[in-house]
Amino acid sequence: MPGCFKKTLFALAALVSFVSFLLLVVAMGTPKWMTGKILCKTGADLVNATDPELVKFIGDIYYGLFRGGKTRQCGLGGRRSKFTIFPHMVKKLNTGLHVMIIMFLCVAICFSLVSFGFCILNAIKVPYRAIKGPAGVCLWNFLAGGFVVLAVTSFMAAVKLHHLTERIANFREIFLFVILEERFEDCFWLCVASATTHAVNLLLIAISGINFPKIKTKPEEANVTAEDIMY
Repeated sequence: MPGCFKKTLFALAALVSFVSFLLLVVAMGTPKWMTGKILCKTGADLVNATDPELVKFIGDIYYGLFRGGKTRQCGLGGRRSKFTIFPHMVKKLNTGLHVMIIMFLCVAICFSLVSFGFCILNAIKVPYRAIKGPAGVCLWNFLAGGFVVLAVTSFMAAVKLHHLTERIANFREIFLFVILEERFEDCFWLCVASATTHAVNLLLIAISGINFPKIKTKPEEANVTAEDIMY
């Protein structure tokens, strides 16, 4: 049976793994990975809008991995609309990269659950096989964190290198929209937090392997007197 100290560490690591799982699930299901400001350039050019008048042509956009929405401002008031990435819009995007992001996150979710199970196992008993022990827990956390990092990096590449926001904003639009501002939102940072939790787990497992010196108490010397001998 593992000691009380190791039980506590592995129980904490199991909790951290489950938190990572929840963060990834929430991040994937929420359409707030990216927000931005979009300018209806065609509308502004048609009326030769100056700086004070450009406000009437600036809308906003938000999107996640599966859906999003935008407000188009082309001088005649805002028009709100919602959209889904699958199945139509994904053809306009970098399909392979977008699908890879989703696959990376799905694999990371699986490894987070595996890490959770292995942490519970190590909190209950000491496994006979090394792969089921701390080494296995480190492996699953490393893989889960690694796939989250790959997903985050791929999403940043899609936004910055493949102009993901601009492609989504101009999907099936007659007017040309220009991106004025982009911001990574909460769901993106939830994935970053998930990767951080797995780094914390690796630290906890490393601490669990430290053998702290035991404090030895000095035994009390028996004080035998002459009266004790008589009796």
